[in-house]
Amino acid sequence: MFLITVNNTKNCRKQLAYLLVCVNFVLAVLIKNEMSDLSEIVDTLENRISKLLHKYENLKQKNIQLEAQTEETQKLLATSQEEAQQWREKCSSLQLANSMLGSDQHKRETKLKINALVREIDQCISQLSD
Repeated sequence: MFLITVNNTKNCRKQLAYLLVCVNFVLAVLIKNEMSDLSEIVDTLENRISKLLHKYENLKQKNIQLEAQTEETQKLLATSQEEAQQWREKCSSLQLANSMLGSDQHKRETKLKINALVREIDQCISQLSD
């Protein structure tokens, strides 16, 4: 008889399949019943289609809202991660500064850093003398 194909959400497909059954039923009734019964069935079918389209539009709007919310949340997350990285770098810089000032807590780190700087200076001097 009639073939309806829809490439929308699964829920819409189920409801459209149900509507297809209703249409087939209407066609069967056309053969057996009077026109007054047919108009009532058509009205019911129109109401169901209208409700389905209304639900579809609501879901489409909700989807748009959720996509916008997701994008906003992702931007906020990226900003927060950037800020956290900046704070980690500041913390590391402060720890290094404290160790350079001779804090008892970071004397070993200070010695290692100074040794690394001396080695780097020695390499530069050897490259300049070559």
